[in-house]
Amino acid sequence: MTPLGERIRVLREERGVSQKNMAAAIGVSAAYLSALEHGKRGVPSWTLIQKIIGYFNIIWDDAEDLQRLAESSHPKVRIDTSGLSPAATELANLLADRIGKMNDADIGRVTALVRDMAGKR
Repeated sequence: MTPLGERIRVLREERGVSQKNMAAAIGVSAAYLSALEHGKRGVPSWTLIQKIIGYFNIIWDDAEDLQRLAESSHPKVRIDTSGLSPAATELANLLADRIGKMNDADIGRVTALVRDMAGKR
């Protein structure tokens, strides 16, 4: 499941909305919405994100958060390290190999570290 998929599911459950009803309202199939929630589809289009925001009547910061989640929710990530240092390539491969073995706490620590380092530049 992607961060966006998890958020959509929570929003649906909080409002008591089925996938079938939501899908019909935003103009997609229930199968597509299910795949999106389960991380089996890529990042939806900007237009679809806007439909989801409108469907849930989300405003301001919550709408920006949903858009940000969409941008960071591609389930198949590709990291191009061509032109970077050998250490960067090693890091990318190490993360690709080990991320499935990490628990949520470890992932949170690594994520926080990377965000902190990116903010320093």
